[in-house]
Amino acid sequence: MKKLILIGICLFNFACKAQQTTNNTTQQEPPKLVVGIVVDQMRYDYLTRFADKFGADGFNRLMNNGFNCKNHHFNYVPTYTGPGHASIYTGTSPMNHGVIANYWYDKFTDKSVYCAEDATVKCVGFKTNKEQMSPRRMLTTTIGDQLRLHTQQKAKVIGVSLKDRGAILPAGHSANAAYWFSGKKEGKWVTSTYYMQKLPKWVINFNKNTTDYLQTWNTILPLKNYTESGSDLNDYESSFKGKETATFPYDLKKLALKNKGFDILKATPFGNDMTTDFAIETIKNEHLGVDNITDMLTVSYSSTDYIGHRFGVNSVEIEDTYIRLDRSLAKLFSFLDTQVGKGNYTLFLTADHGAVQVPHFLEDQKIPAGYFDNKAFKKKIKKALVEKFKHDDLVKKISNQQIFLNRNLIANYNLNLSEIETFLVQEIVLFNHIDKAYTADALNSSQFTKGTGALIQNGYHQKRSGDVIFVLEPAVIIYPEKGSTHGSSFSYDTHVPLLFYGNGIRKGSTFNRTEVIDIAPTLSALLGIAFPNGCSGNPLSTVLE
Repeated sequence: MKKLILIGICLFNFACKAQQTTNNTTQQEPPKLVVGIVVDQMRYDYLTRFADKFGADGFNRLMNNGFNCKNHHFNYVPTYTGPGHASIYTGTSPMNHGVIANYWYDKFTDKSVYCAEDATVKCVGFKTNKEQMSPRRMLTTTIGDQLRLHTQQKAKVIGVSLKDRGAILPAGHSANAAYWFSGKKEGKWVTSTYYMQKLPKWVINFNKNTTDYLQTWNTILPLKNYTESGSDLNDYESSFKGKETATFPYDLKKLALKNKGFDILKATPFGNDMTTDFAIETIKNEHLGVDNITDMLTVSYSSTDYIGHRFGVNSVEIEDTYIRLDRSLAKLFSFLDTQVGKGNYTLFLTADHGAVQVPHFLEDQKIPAGYFDNKAFKKKIKKALVEKFKHDDLVKKISNQQIFLNRNLIANYNLNLSEIETFLVQEIVLFNHIDKAYTADALNSSQFTKGTGALIQNGYHQKRSGDVIFVLEPAVIIYPEKGSTHGSSFSYDTHVPLLFYGNGIRKGSTFNRTEVIDIAPTLSALLGIAFPNGCSGNPLSTVLE
């Protein structure tokens, strides 16, 4: 009998502890603030390549105390800034959210359009016919939209970035605000009438001091310490106008006159520093994370992209930029600890795409690479169509490696659209540096489950994309012969960091494949809100406590 009583007591105690654990899990307080960080053009290997130069409180804090998804990829092409930011926060790819590129050819208006342009709004910050921006071209909701809907618009959602698209698309349609930097002679953070009619006083005050960031850019460490990069003087980089070589130091005040004024800041680490300072002022002055209703701040660091384009993946400038960004992130995290409180915020860090090594550099290392001659390609296309179909006006536009056919003329000439698409695919795969090509018919009628076809299909929007899509060979780009770019389906463009940290996040890492469309549903699950309405990703259960 005594044994039975003891067993009963043990089982009772075990049940009570289990119930207590269950109650603790279900009663865990949601974060007061969610911070989404996107580092523009950050390859995953920057985390490992520059690891010895990072301090304890920036990237390493996230990797050592958060969750590191080491095999994280974009699941579509093209890998550009606009689609990247939209996909991260909507939890779906361009086939649903419609942001197929930064700029794309609009078949209905017969002109090129920009992913964030909106002629129905006006700039707020200074008088101009430019900076007319909103998220209206994005067709689905974001995490921020769902958070606003879930809380009856009580949650605050704000986007911050040097780039308008980096601020606007992540914040979503119902955001309280999105702020971006207008350079040139102005040097001001601005917004549009989509959000408000006048700038808050704190933004006006911040804009009074933007000249402070026009400093001299020299390496933060002795130049000899940059052993993870090539030499400072080389043939693979573009310098600023007014400076003969792409070498340190760069006197920004002096160079600004010939480099579009304040726009020069965008291509230096000081643009990232300014973004951090502006993000801190946003949290402070907009009172983000001060109550029990979760708020959201999206921050996109754009300078890394401008610097990568100009100097390339292997440059000292890139290494110095990431060392400085690491310190800037540490500043932001320290502020969040103090202002919002440790354990009161959840944060993720990822990138909108990676980047390719400068092809000329790769060629010098005997690695296959090259440059695609777009003008010659257009001439060959025209000649081939004339020889086959006897008309020279069947192509309306070639944009983002997509061929848009003139459907009205094809109908008038009594030609078969599918036949022309198929002919073009068979013809252009024979051209130098073209790896693959697909017809719109194939993308609309077939289901690709893996490989390049699946990536193209995920990036293909029936109303907005072209009639033939082609893919270049690895490390072949359409770009000037100095500096780097991105946009392909290859791992150097798709493999980027994904780090989670803070409230509700487990400590650990995984080499299992994760995809960009998984970020939004993971955060939605953490917050207990509806997934974005076009969401096609899945929550990462291994990330969540």
